Amino acid sequence: MSLPRLRLKANADRRLRAGHLWVFSNEVDVAATPLNTFASGDQAILEASSGKPLGIVAVSPNNLICARLLSRDAAHVLDKSLLVHRINVALSLRERLFDKPYYRLVFGDSDLLPGLVVDRFGDILVVQLASATMEKHKDDVVAALVQVCKPSGILFKNDSAARDAEGLSSYVETAFGLVPEWVALEENGVKFEAPVMQGQKTGWFYDHRMNRARIAPYVKGKRVLDLFSYIGGWGVQAAAFGASDVMCVDASAFALDGVERNAGLNGLNEKVACLEGDVFEALKQLKAAEERFDVVIVDPPAFIKRKKDLKNGEAAYRRLNEQAMRLLNKDGILVSASCSMHLPEDDLQNILLTSARHLDRNMQLLERGSQGPDHPVHPAIPETRYIKSLTCRLLPNS
Repeated sequence: MSLPRLRLKANADRRLRAGHLWVFSNEVDVAATPLNTFASGDQAILEASSGKPLGIVAVSPNNLICARLLSRDAAHVLDKSLLVHRINVALSLRERLFDKPYYRLVFGDSDLLPGLVVDRFGDILVVQLASATMEKHKDDVVAALVQVCKPSGILFKNDSAARDAEGLSSYVETAFGLVPEWVALEENGVKFEAPVMQGQKTGWFYDHRMNRARIAPYVKGKRVLDLFSYIGGWGVQAAAFGASDVMCVDASAFALDGVERNAGLNGLNEKVACLEGDVFEALKQLKAAEERFDVVIVDPPAFIKRKKDLKNGEAAYRRLNEQAMRLLNKDGILVSASCSMHLPEDDLQNILLTSARHLDRNMQLLERGSQGPDHPVHPAIPETRYIKSLTCRLLPNS
């Protein structure tokens, strides 16, 4: 395959040589290789200013991140062969980590496959393509996954906002075999079914697996409140780990139907109750009703999707966590999580401390959690580390 060349300005290759994978539009020598000559989704040979090849990139000429490195060997373009190799490497890690096939199989840049996410639910694979280059090669993606994993079904869940920046349309369709509306999975010994077609993202959030496992000693025999519960990842596991009773709160009736479904799978319906409504309003109602809980789990959607949302997002995290703390018993546990990439863990910690002091309570930080190892962090790309989870103990100020 004869590929066009994308040349960098002088010294613009330093970050890439140090391990990064992204090229920004202001680093390109547009006099030598104009970005407007490329189509979104093209592959190109990336060159240093000297003309020395640095590898193969996927090009997004209209974006600030205008190219992402696919391979540091200019002979290895993105095709079925490279996909099979990369997926096999990714699979070898997951099979080392987990004894059952329920995990994130491919995590984009961190698995050297930018624009590709694959979640595995046994013999069902749910795929998200977030780049025009991966979209162009979607048949190769399917063929590679069939060869490596031998699934019974593959679903394209291509409805994420990330596709908008690439000018890609949204769609959800079965790409291979048969895919049911709900698929089975197991996490920390607890059974679930995820709505892969209508649910959020791929239908499930494997990223908090380890954090959910760590709540077991805190919830045994305790009353638990699960905010933004979705289909019960935290709440149903809390019940399975021995909580006396669990209340799941979510604005989506569909999600809460999933909570009841998953509680039933584990014989926990009597322990798990649901409250439908806006979480902030629900917190006010619970406070007015003088409800109290031993453990409150706060795992909201990203309040800070862009840097310009930082101030408002931080205020939302503060309001949410402070209202949650008001419902805790004197010696209560708060599990506070954030999936906002732009909110550093230290900032979340400071929000919790400020909220606790405002309520005249002392806080002990017991555990820090991150995303599981099936969501590996690329050490040169801090954006690949996005999950924070802080387990805190709230005590009276006496």
